[in-house]
Amino acid sequence: MTLPSTQPVYSTLGADPDLGELVEMFASEMPDRIDNLLRLYNGEDREEFRRAVHQIKGAAGSYGFHAITPSAARLEISLKTEQPEEQIQQELNELLDLCRRVRSGVPE
Repeated sequence: MTLPSTQPVYSTLGADPDLGELVEMFASEMPDRIDNLLRLYNGEDREEFRRAVHQIKGAAGSYGFHAITPSAARLEISLKTEQPEEQIQQELNELLDLCRRVRSGVPE
């Protein structure tokens, strides 16, 4: 699922009375997750970077942010199969774009 680059990314669970707080917490922690991804990408440990991408893939899906999961999965596969750096960089930028648009609550 590809969203227009200006459209906020909402969780399918944002209105859930039992899970809304968790979704809000996940969304509020996203800037730290983005910073961590960038730090790991710029570091030397590709395996740690791949693990962080894998964690975002799983967590985003668990919290209902299903637009993020395929993007993170593509990047994870590219890292596992040692694709060219240009491809990894492009996929990381796509993932970061989605992550930056994460919002808690429900669309208005």
